[in-house]
Amino acid sequence: MTAIIPESSRSVREILASSYSIDRELGRGGMATVYLAQDLRHDRLVALKVLHANVAESYGAERFLREIKTAARLNHPHILPLFDSGAAEGILYYVMPYVEGESLRQSIDRLGQIPVEDAIAYAQDISTALDYAHRHGIVHRDIKPENVMVHEGIAMLMDFGIARPLGGGISGLTMTGMAIGTPAYMSPEQAFGESEIDGRSDQFSLACMLHEMITGNPLFSGSSPQAVIAKRMSGAIPGFEDLTDRVAPDVISTLQRAMALEPSGRFDTMREFASHLVLGGRQTPSSMRLAAAPPIAAAKSVAVLPFENLSSDPENDYLADGIAEEIISALSKVRTLRVAPRTTAFPMRSKRDDLQEVGRRLKVSTVLNGSVRRAGNRIRVNAELVNVSDGSQLWAERYDREMKDVFAIQDDISESIVRSLRVILGDAERRALKARTRDIRAYEYYLRGRQFVDLRKKSLHYASTMFRKAIEIDAEYASAYAGLADALSLMFLLFSPDRKLVDEAMSFANRALELEPDLAEAHLARGMAYSCLRDYELSNQEFEEAMRLDPKLFEAPYYWGRNLHWQGRHEDAIRIFRIGQSLRPESYDIAAMLTLAYSAAGRKADADAMRDHSLKLLEERLELNPDDPRAWILAATTYGSMNDRGRAEEAIRRALAIEEDALTIYNAACAYAQLRDEDKAMDHLEKAIDMGWSHRQWLLHDTDFEFVRETPRFRKLLEKITDPSN
Repeated sequence: MTAIIPESSRSVREILASSYSIDRELGRGGMATVYLAQDLRHDRLVALKVLHANVAESYGAERFLREIKTAARLNHPHILPLFDSGAAEGILYYVMPYVEGESLRQSIDRLGQIPVEDAIAYAQDISTALDYAHRHGIVHRDIKPENVMVHEGIAMLMDFGIARPLGGGISGLTMTGMAIGTPAYMSPEQAFGESEIDGRSDQFSLACMLHEMITGNPLFSGSSPQAVIAKRMSGAIPGFEDLTDRVAPDVISTLQRAMALEPSGRFDTMREFASHLVLGGRQTPSSMRLAAAPPIAAAKSVAVLPFENLSSDPENDYLADGIAEEIISALSKVRTLRVAPRTTAFPMRSKRDDLQEVGRRLKVSTVLNGSVRRAGNRIRVNAELVNVSDGSQLWAERYDREMKDVFAIQDDISESIVRSLRVILGDAERRALKARTRDIRAYEYYLRGRQFVDLRKKSLHYASTMFRKAIEIDAEYASAYAGLADALSLMFLLFSPDRKLVDEAMSFANRALELEPDLAEAHLARGMAYSCLRDYELSNQEFEEAMRLDPKLFEAPYYWGRNLHWQGRHEDAIRIFRIGQSLRPESYDIAAMLTLAYSAAGRKADADAMRDHSLKLLEERLELNPDDPRAWILAATTYGSMNDRGRAEEAIRRALAIEEDALTIYNAACAYAQLRDEDKAMDHLEKAIDMGWSHRQWLLHDTDFEFVRETPRFRKLLEKITDPSN
């Protein structure tokens, strides 16, 4: 069926027909009309925004195109980019990507109120975008829910079409006296039509929008735009009584300061405003507020590819990977630097000849590429840092050293990256860039261990052996003790609930903390051990301490969220998982866990949206790494939940062809349970238990098996399993 274009817009279709095929109107506001269109040159869907005639006349084509050109230079993950703009036969327009989400206005209209943690997260997203724009001399001037798109939990700011350079004589009124901006969100200086406004005006508007997200009502309202502006002219700012039972006092004081009548009373920058917001909206489940990570400029991002092993012995692959992984680990401690995690960077090893493609796929501005050649006790390391926008080399170095100098090499590479990206380090971050042992043999075993800490039984056994060897050589290597504790806890949780495993894990975690009381990984390890013992109060404390010590340690919110979900605290789990997702948005694991948590909390719409997002991440992962059995088996359970038998069974087949262990077979049973195939679900469940999978409590609470829980076959199966806590 052909979409109907309003009569008034037919001339738009005709004028732009050579470049864009207009499908339908998406929305209409006071400034412009937005159409869904096909970009004929690039064969893609776009949002085409056409200014209304009176706005276009006020602007003038020359000034409009000049200001659009300025805004088009903005490049940030939370700013919807401009694809194109133009003036044709009196029409002024610009073109943006078409985002298959909804505007924040639509979200507020649909939900009434945005959940507090989501509202704060969206405000954080927009804060980073505005901080970036302000530092590039651009003020937005029209922050409102209609100009924010929400897609898969991420907020993106759009419509810099009326933005002008800071200090460029910004006026609240155009030449014709038409208000620029939206009265309900205008800062006082903008409403008064002052000739000079700066980024603090956007701060005021964002605070108004955040208040509305939380309460569902605009802070300023009236029967007409003129009435709203008149109310603003009175100088009175409404109270915040409707927030006191919903958010922490610090959030209220932050909003009050951001909405000071005089710009001088507000925060100096959006970065400062963002840092005063509480990450996650309120407090964490144990009532300790976690500090928000400072916004990170798009230019300060890096992916470290696995180094290429040029040695004749392929056994040195672990060393090449390990050097890259240690650099990733060190750089991840730097709070103002965004580092692509190992899970996404390492699958890009096959694309090291096209670093611009790597940058595009990983959404980073720089890539570190390198090689390692080892001959006896000698090592040669080549490394280069490349700017992906133009392929230019920002830094390069060759090291010809003895193996014992590998720590100094890693330190130097990490510090060179930081210098090249002009990142300022605190004392704690400088210490974090240093390796934690100086014994090369212990370090080699530690690298091998970390390389194999994943969710497969054989790998965990191998990893634990490597960590033990590292400890034998360096009895004060705290990170090795923490790694060993992790491996033992994961073996207990996933494969073999033997009380001896978790007792050993606790002992090694405690030893790591004796050696380094402030080692976040050691607190994480002890939290996992307490979780195995179902001592949830102490495990929550340890996970929280790990997050406090290292806000960028992804594993802390990931395993804490799992712990909370297991306790039935699904809303708390969602809050913590979302923190983890903000640290590693490409993680299909945490997206899958969020899907489960949303579903268990009865939030079906959120669960469906996150399931779709999780599937997209899984498919992207499998495109890069088709030998990932966990990705295949999680894809199988996702397809099963969609009742897509064909793709679910193919994914099961692919997973089991790579790794036929008890956990993979158990998850295959879950996929068949999602398909309501009782026989195959029970066949795989029985096989998993015969192979050693034996978590009675897990099985009792797994909702996938609700439909067979009362069958004789399932009850008989339960009799084979003993409680692991006994």
